[in-house]
Amino acid sequence: MPSTEFTNPEMSPLRLRDVTVANRVWMSPMAQYSAGPDGKPTDWHLVHYGARAVGGVGLIMVESAAVGPLHRTTSADLGIWNEDQAAAHRRLTSFLTERGTVPAIQLLAAGRKGSHQVPWVGEGQNGPVSVAEGGWELIAPSPVPFGDLSVPREAGHADLDEVVEAFANAARMAHLAGYEVVEIHAAHGYILHQFLSPLSNHRTDEYGGSLQNRMRLPLRVARAVREAFPDEKPVFVRITATDWAEGGISIDEAATFAKELAAVGIDLLDVTSGVLVRDREARPPAQDGVNVEFANTLKKASGIAVAPVGQIGDLSLAGEVVASGLADAVLIGRALLRDPYLALRNRPSDKTAWPNQYHRAL
Repeated sequence: MPSTEFTNPEMSPLRLRDVTVANRVWMSPMAQYSAGPDGKPTDWHLVHYGARAVGGVGLIMVESAAVGPLHRTTSADLGIWNEDQAAAHRRLTSFLTERGTVPAIQLLAAGRKGSHQVPWVGEGQNGPVSVAEGGWELIAPSPVPFGDLSVPREAGHADLDEVVEAFANAARMAHLAGYEVVEIHAAHGYILHQFLSPLSNHRTDEYGGSLQNRMRLPLRVARAVREAFPDEKPVFVRITATDWAEGGISIDEAATFAKELAAVGIDLLDVTSGVLVRDREARPPAQDGVNVEFANTLKKASGIAVAPVGQIGDLSLAGEVVASGLADAVLIGRALLRDPYLALRNRPSDKTAWPNQYHRAL
């Protein structure tokens, strides 16, 4: 059987700056809550991400890595704020690179969604961990808690300066670690999203109120990361298209933010939505490719590449999205947890795609 490499649009390469990704099927960042107490990756991460690299995905976005110890969601989060952590990541990035997969990492500051239990302990992500129990103080644009988590302190200007520098430092550490792409997490209710949305940002200073003010911190972070990361390597932003809640971010506001990110030099938008508030009514609707049309809208508005994430579970949908020009790539999450070889399913006899060690199975 001939190679399907060029007959499936999702399997075509994509070049961003000096980085060429072998195909358009990418792994979305999904927290594993399996780091050591020092924030370093463990054998779990090597096997987990290594399996998906063997499985043929073009780019692996390693889960959210905290940009500082007080910016974590849990005590089991990955970290990327010092050189020891960067050195520990090199074992992982080296293996992904050897398999032909582009290693990428998402940078995170949790804000009011920090200091909670890991999902499988107690109340999980709804279970706060107090300072007395080993947790840490939270900061946010306003002292408004997320669900049952601890009430955050309103961030002062010195706190915001620290957030910007923490992201820039994390970008430098990511480069030392061997990552070819970094992604700024400005969605899913974490601190940059908290500043963007009027539902969580009630400030009256230059960081609150108008959209221009609410974008101020995320754009400062975007500029700092772009300046800190090598010019030849791409920077992505995970962006929220809508909060799915009255009074929250709209697609029009997201489009304005996307244009500003393009001006900063951001190379791709990882398009998602929701998860700012805990209300059940504010969850994204259950529909295949829920963020695909949003991605296309932001692509047209900004002129830069986009990749939607969310409820993309099979290669046929991924191929349709890329072939139609609605997006430049797709990020697949839970389907890749279920099947690490998903990206190879439409290439059952392509020996150029499958590792030599598995050729006897073809």
